[in-house]
Amino acid sequence: MTGTDVLPLLNKIAASSSIDEAWGLATDHFAAMGFKRANYGYTRFRHLKTIGDPDDALFLTTCDAEFVKRYFQGAFYAKTPVFRWAERNSGACTWTWVKEAFEAGRLAPDEAEAVRQNVMTGVTAGMSVSFPEVSSRSKGALGLIADPGMSHVDVDRVFTARREEIMAVANMMHLTIVHLPQLSRHRALSPRQRESLEWVADGKTTQDVALLMGVSPAMVEKHLRLAREALAVETTAQAVAKGALLNMIFQRMPEVAQAAR
Repeated sequence: MTGTDVLPLLNKIAASSSIDEAWGLATDHFAAMGFKRANYGYTRFRHLKTIGDPDDALFLTTCDAEFVKRYFQGAFYAKTPVFRWAERNSGACTWTWVKEAFEAGRLAPDEAEAVRQNVMTGVTAGMSVSFPEVSSRSKGALGLIADPGMSHVDVDRVFTARREEIMAVANMMHLTIVHLPQLSRHRALSPRQRESLEWVADGKTTQDVALLMGVSPAMVEKHLRLAREALAVETTAQAVAKGALLNMIFQRMPEVAQAAR
C-alpha cells in the first residue's frame, strides 16, 4: 500500500466517533498484514513504575479471553521485555532483539520466563510501537503479534517494507483514541452526573447548578457525590479534573451522536 492508498483509511480513523470504531479500522488493517492479534494500552495516570489504577487504564485487544486472562494475571504483562521496552522508549521495533537477547542470556530471569511462557502459547514474533507523550503521567503502546507461521525474519521484512504505513496507521489510531471519551463500566457517569461536573467546571455554585438543571440543590449534591464515587476520587475538583482527563465531560458522547443520526 502506498502513502496515497493509506490516506482514506487515515481519514476514516480520524473521523471515528468511538474508540471501538478507531480500533476496529486500525486492527482490520494490521490483520491484513499478518497481525490478527493486537494489544493496545494507554494510561493517563502513570506514577513511578506503575500504570496507576488498572481501572483507569485503557486496554484493547483482538486476542481471545484466555490470552487476556493470562496476560493480566499476576501482572504478567509487566514482566515481558517488550512492555519494559515500551515503558522506556518511544518509537517502534520488531521482537527480533528479544529473541537475540533471550538466546544470549541477557534478559532478566522474570523476562526470560515471560518469553518461555509466550512461546508455549504461540506468541513469538511481532512488533511494538511505543507512542511519544507530552505528559509525564501518560503512556500508550501497541503490540502486534505475528500470525502463526510468521517468523522473526518475516516480521522484519514486513516492518522494513511497510514501516511508514504501519506507523501512520498506529499513530492516527492512537491520537484519535486519546481524544475520544474513555467509556468504562468501572468509571461510568450518567448524563446528569456529567452535566453537574461540567457546570462546576464552569465555575457555577451548587445553587447555580440547581437552577440551571431545574433540580434541587440536594439533587445536585447527589449527582456530584455519585460522580465522585464513579471516578474513585474524594473531591468534586478531583472529579472534574479526572473526568476531563478521561474525556468524559465536555464531549459529544456516543449515545448522543447516535441519537442525532
